[in-house]
Formats: sequence, C-alpha cells, structure tokens
Amino acid sequence: MNTDNMLKTENLTFEYIRRDEEGNVEGITTAIDGVSLDVQKGQFIAILGHNGSGKSTLAKHFNALLYPTEGTVYVDGIDTTDDKRLWDIRQEAGMVFQNPDNQIIGQVVEEDVGFGPENMGVPTKEIWERVEESLKAVGMYEFRKKSPNHLSGGQKQRVSIAGVIAMHPKCIIFDEPTAMLDPNGRKEVIRAARALNDVEKITILLITHYMEEVVYADKVFVMDKGKVVMQGTPREIFSQVDKLVELRLGVPQVTLLAHELRKSGLNIPEGILTRQELTNELKKIYGAK
Repeated sequence: MNTDNMLKTENLTFEYIRRDEEGNVEGITTAIDGVSLDVQKGQFIAILGHNGSGKSTLAKHFNALLYPTEGTVYVDGIDTTDDKRLWDIRQEAGMVFQNPDNQIIGQVVEEDVGFGPENMGVPTKEIWERVEESLKAVGMYEFRKKSPNHLSGGQKQRVSIAGVIAMHPKCIIFDEPTAMLDPNGRKEVIRAARALNDVEKITILLITHYMEEVVYADKVFVMDKGKVVMQGTPREIFSQVDKLVELRLGVPQVTLLAHELRKSGLNIPEGILTRQELTNELKKIYGAK
C-alpha cells in the first residue's frame, strides 16, 4: 500500500436498496459504480458533479458513515470496515457537512469548538490551546465568546470547520460545505479550506457542484451516474467546456467567455481559469500596454 495515500478507493460500489411500506425490496439503485481513486497526503482535491452523481455518497465512505457494497475504502491505510479502527478513521478524516446548524451544538462558539477534543479525552489545558488555534485558523477567534445563533451562515460554517480542526485531523472532507450559503459565505469557507491546505498541510477533499470552487484544486474528479467520468487538473477539466455542459455542470463565466472568443476565431488557449488570465491573453492579441 502506498504510504503517501491519504484516501483510496478500490473498485468501490455502493447500492441503495429501496423498499416499499411493507419492507419488500422494490429495487436497487447503484449510487457509486466501480470507482477507484486515490488522494495523496497534502493534496487539495475536488470532486465535482451535479445532484445525484454519487459525490456525496462517496464522501460519506471516507468517514465510515457508509460502507462499500463491493470494493474497499482506505483512510491513511486503514480499511474503513475495520470496526476496531472506526474512532481512528473519524479522527483522521474530519467531515464538514452542508448545514452548519446540524453540526453546532454549543451555546458559545469556543465551547462548541472544544466539544470534539473533550470527547477524545484531550487534557483541558490543551483543549483551550486547540480551540484558540482552530478559531484563529478560520478567522473566527474574535467571535469565541459569542452565541453561534448570532452568526451568519458563512461564520457558522467556519465554526464547524474549527470544530473539526480542533480534533487535529490529517484530512478534512467538505461535503458541499457552501450549498446553503450566500456568495460571501461561500468565499469565506473556500478561503478557509485553502488556507488549511496551504498553511497546515491538511489534505482537503472538497465535494461541490460549484465550478468556481475547484479552480485552486491540485486535481479534480468529475462524477456522473456513480462513475468518475473525467479527471485532471482544473485547467485540463476546464479545457473541455462542451463536455462539462453536457454533464449539466455550469462553467465559470470567464472560462465560458474565453471558450466562446476562441470559437469566434481569437487565438486564446482553452482552460482559462481567471479574469486576469483572460485579460493577459487579450493584451497579447491586441498589444495593449
């Protein structure tokens, strides 16, 4: 087993069994269909897909919330079906969900963030050190005495992230963490995730359907109907605009604009990711100073 792997799936298949009111099996839905992928330690990986593509079902396997119907899932070399290691798995791979209200339980921000380490039996003095470092890492330290009820959606989600960081995970799985947030809240949360990857070297797995959020990833996997249908760097993925549209995934506006300009005959490369890149390409063409 490659010791550089943080997360790994081998031919992972997961089936939901649908039952009627009497409990009889009505049918089987294959939510994940033979997925093999690996995430190296320290990487920032994004998994893209529209609703129903299987991406959130996949995320829940990395925290042992779900177990494979077939195939194997490893978290830092541990098989997730090893019940004796469940606590190790959940400590190593923290999970941030869509709705922060479902994760926040404390009446005061700092109590909430200390809840995980306290359950782990971390000594009190160290808990407060972890709470401080975690809240500082997501830019929420000044709110430590506040009630979470008075925070915005983006701030609550950052408190949820701090609660996960306080458990000192090696990896954090973000399962559509911005789906319920406004654009500013979304930016705050993605900025926090990137900083954790850059500064703390925590492996990040971001599950999303927002294209703009995957621009900074090291690698992107695109899922559709339970399979990985595309993989590569953001630039490689965004160079295939027509295919992404076919998969019902919106493309960042600047990427789409560059794609249309290219089709109209301008010499612009595929896979433009930012406004600055497009501006630079247009300057080259028109010789602007």
